Amino acid sequence: MAAIMTRDELFTRISTILQDTFEIDPARISPAANLYTDLDIDSIDAVDLIVQLKPLLGGKLQPDAFKAVRTVQDVVDVLHGLIRDAA
Repeated sequence: MAAIMTRDELFTRISTILQDTFEIDPARISPAANLYTDLDIDSIDAVDLIVQLKPLLGGKLQPDAFKAVRTVQDVVDVLHGLIRDAA
């Protein structure tokens, strides 16, 4: 069984995805950064982000879990909870 990733590890992974997939400047990515207003992520991009996060959960990912997500930290917290619940 894979070790549960820490919130810091998840933040690093999400930050890398944002940089590689959406070409976002790393200086703009912080836990408090709003995905929509600060990072210009739209709903299509958000779906792409969720798809890229699926492997962290072994493919089991409920898009509904991300409805209330607004900041990078929200993504980290939701993922951390889902990974912990799956373990």
